Amino acid sequence: MTDAVRLETLYKTYDDTGAAVTALDGVTASFAAGSFTAVMGPSGSGKSTLLQCAAGLDRPTAGRVFLDGVELHPGKDTAMTKFRRTRVGFVFQDYNLLPALTVEQNVLLPARLAGRRADRARCRAVLDRLGLTERSADLPERLSGGQRQRVAIARALVTEPAVIFADEPTGALDLRSAREVLTLLRATVREHGRTVVMVTHDPVAAAYADSVLFLADGRLAGALSAPTAEAVAARLTHLGDLVGTRAGALA
Repeated sequence: MTDAVRLETLYKTYDDTGAAVTALDGVTASFAAGSFTAVMGPSGSGKSTLLQCAAGLDRPTAGRVFLDGVELHPGKDTAMTKFRRTRVGFVFQDYNLLPALTVEQNVLLPARLAGRRADRARCRAVLDRLGLTERSADLPERLSGGQRQRVAIARALVTEPAVIFADEPTGALDLRSAREVLTLLRATVREHGRTVVMVTHDPVAAAYADSVLFLADGRLAGALSAPTAEAVAARLTHLGDLVGTRAGALA
C-alpha cells in the first residue's frame, strides 16, 4: 500500500515564553492510503500537534511532511492553502460550521473558497449518503450535535480528499451520535478508499480504527493493530504510568 501521509523525523518546539517546550521529538510515521488510524496518548503527548503538522495547519520546527505524495514546504502559505482545500478534509470537535449558512452552503464552502464551481450534484449525493438530504436548507442551530458533525463530515468528503484529519470528532457527542459518526468515518475508508487520521482520547472510538499510534512526551510509544477498547485502555494506562514516573524523576 502507498502512503497517504508520511512524516520524517518531525520536530516541533514552542518558545513563546522564553522556555522552550518540545511537542514533537523526532517523530517518523506513515499512514497508508485507505487506512483508518487513531492517534492517542496522555495529555501533552503531542498528538494534536502531530495532526496539525501532518495536515499542514502548523509548521514543524524540523523534519519533512509528505501528503498524497507531495512534500509540504514551509513558507508557501498560499500554495499550501490551495493544496489543503483540494486534497485534505477536516473534522473538528466543535464542527466549525458557519451559523449563517445552510447545511448545503456549509458543505459547498470549501469549493467556493478555492474559487471552483460548486458541484451541487455531488453535494446532494454526499448529503443523501449521510442522511441529511431533508436538512440541506436548515441552519446549523436547528441540528443536533450528531447531525452537525455529519455536516462536517459531508463538507470534508465533498472535495474527494486524499486524507481526512479528525481531531476529537466525537468529544462533544452523546454515545449514540458518537457511534454514528465513527461508523461514517469507517465507511469512508472501507467503501470509498479514503484515509482517515483521527486524534482521540476515547478507547472506544479508537477501536473503530484499523490501528492505533501511541505518543508519549512527543515521541512514538508503540502501535496496536486491530485494536479493542480494552487493549487500548490498557496501553494508555501503561503510558500514563510511564509519563508519571518520568515526571516524578525530574521533580
